Amino acid sequence: MTALINYLHDVFVIKFDAWVVLGFVAQAFFTMRFVVQWIASERARASVIPVAFWFFSIGGGVLLLVYALYRRDPVFIAGQALGLLVYIRNLYFIILTGRQSSKA
Repeated sequence: MTALINYLHDVFVIKFDAWVVLGFVAQAFFTMRFVVQWIASERARASVIPVAFWFFSIGGGVLLLVYALYRRDPVFIAGQALGLLVYIRNLYFIILTGRQSSKA
């Protein structure tokens, strides 16, 4: 039990800095994208992906990429960078067509 307490203290207290705050803010963006998608789907009574989903995806992706670059984590960097390409491409298609499909 002491090892677990020491581990949690190290992770959440000793290593807590502005970069960790950035990571939590970025994670909050990702959480919000699912919240807005859930609300939009509930209102439509069908699976929909609102434009806000892509903006939160891009915001969270950029912030998490910055965090991953700082942490020098190649797996995290690759995942966020490739994800950003998908998010930006989807938003590009929405802007290009002036609308978006309401069904996912």
